[in-house]
Amino acid sequence: MVESINRALRRLPPWAIYVAAALWASWMFYLGATGGLGVEPIEALEHAYGERALQLIVLGLAVTPLRRFLGINLIRFRRAIGVTAFFLVLAHFAVWAVLDVQSASRIWADIVKRPYITIGMAALALLIPLAVTSNNLSVRRLGSAAWRRLHMLVYPAALLGALHYVWLAKGFQLEPMIYLGLTLLLLALRFPALQTRLAS
Repeated sequence: MVESINRALRRLPPWAIYVAAALWASWMFYLGATGGLGVEPIEALEHAYGERALQLIVLGLAVTPLRRFLGINLIRFRRAIGVTAFFLVLAHFAVWAVLDVQSASRIWADIVKRPYITIGMAALALLIPLAVTSNNLSVRRLGSAAWRRLHMLVYPAALLGALHYVWLAKGFQLEPMIYLGLTLLLLALRFPALQTRLAS
């Protein structure tokens, strides 16, 4: 079963993730512009982009545990998953900033005064250097060890993103707690490897 899954994955090019994400994001934007996302299309679009980004971040964290414990190999897709997650986070931010808030002064006020927005922006800030260096040239220039240490920023970014979702939810909602729980579990599974990298 696992080998058949891996064979199917080997036939799938990593760029297909970019294409699928672009088509999905465009379709969601079209639905929002044409009344297909309900009475609050901006909020729905913002939520859809943010949730899909978080799903991809969690999937990126799961790549190594999936290979270690289940034998499912997604390593060749990890970069595409991470870069796609970053651009969906940017789309999430853009919908909020441009279509929802619509004012630079209000954007800054919300970042300063609303903690769930503060931690969301912190997560975005942590993801920026990862997206910029997600290429072979950066690996060569930084060196593989330094590059790997830099990309450990995904761990706090993932945790902040999950907390952002939990804090954003009104009252207790199960779905954001599931994402937080998965993030904490995946970080715990990676903790021994994290200690090794930091010590090296």
